[in-house]
Amino acid sequence: MSDGAPVRTALYDDHVSLNANIVDFHGFELPIWYSNISEEHLACRSNAGLFDVSHMGSFRFKGVGVKEWLESIATQKCTSISAGRCAYTHFLNHEGFLIDDMIFAVVSEEEVLGVPNASMIPVMWEWFNSLLPDDGSISLEDLSPETSILALQGPNAKQLCESVLGESNHVGRFKWSLIGENPLGISGWIQGTGYTGEAGYEIFVPNQDASTLWRALIQAGATPIGLGARDTLRLEKGFLLSGVDFAPPSLDDNEILHRDSWETNVPFGLDIEHEFVGRERVVSHSEEDARLWGVRQLERGPLPRGGKEVEDMNGNVIGILTSGAPAPSMDRTGIGLGYISGVQPGDEVMIVASPRKKVRAIIARPPFV
Repeated sequence: MSDGAPVRTALYDDHVSLNANIVDFHGFELPIWYSNISEEHLACRSNAGLFDVSHMGSFRFKGVGVKEWLESIATQKCTSISAGRCAYTHFLNHEGFLIDDMIFAVVSEEEVLGVPNASMIPVMWEWFNSLLPDDGSISLEDLSPETSILALQGPNAKQLCESVLGESNHVGRFKWSLIGENPLGISGWIQGTGYTGEAGYEIFVPNQDASTLWRALIQAGATPIGLGARDTLRLEKGFLLSGVDFAPPSLDDNEILHRDSWETNVPFGLDIEHEFVGRERVVSHSEEDARLWGVRQLERGPLPRGGKEVEDMNGNVIGILTSGAPAPSMDRTGIGLGYISGVQPGDEVMIVASPRKKVRAIIARPPFV
């Protein structure tokens, strides 16, 4: 984003009408909450939550051999993803450091849609363009300015989606489809993806249709949810947050965040059996190197926060946290993510909350719930 005034999504007026607490998030004016973070978090876990994620990007890749090209620069084996399916991948720079993670959808053998993170849209646009084939066989289009994205997440998401858009517009988990005929008369596409760990959808529509869909889903029973609960929901599932749990060296001088796919310890999206940009670093690690682990506090005390050191039970510093928060689904138990070396799930550690206070915690492999 530029250094100018924050961008307002097509749903800005709807957020204002709901008395949302709006903040500047990576150059976009978005709600941090409507009621409070815990209430919204639990509503998503128990019913269905509705998120405006229009700050995320939307890229279209087209051309003969597009999946093969994408596979050559992605950690995911993209050629194994068939039309109508979605998948998760990382993109690494030539030194092997993680630039961005992305969900992509295979529309056909010659078309793929991808969703870069909000702050990374211009970075990934430049990165992809630098790697396009010289023969012009693959093209890249930025659909972000004209596209709104609504995420409907939670155990009742299917019921609400079908009540608003009709049964024919349900898609299964990590599936993709164009939006077909529906009572609202809206167009776009829908995929069974999201950031909360709950079943649900991300719905991509033209900006002019966003408010119609937003209001219909809320009227059907969805709870509007802000960025605050979006963060605690993803943390409970152990999902990475760009700029917090990783960041490319070109954009961040904090070396703690310069990581590769092995170090992030993500259990999906990495296939080392194919060649891809940055692979050499990924396969060079030893088991003693630091990886991203979850920590769950075992006693009361200051909550875990990014930047706090982690010690073993002998007082040796073995890592540092990148994320941390009270978990609403776990009676506000403190949980966090951090790069920690030489540990396994079940090991006890100490989180250095302050120079005078350490809190006992246990290593866990997310999800926490």
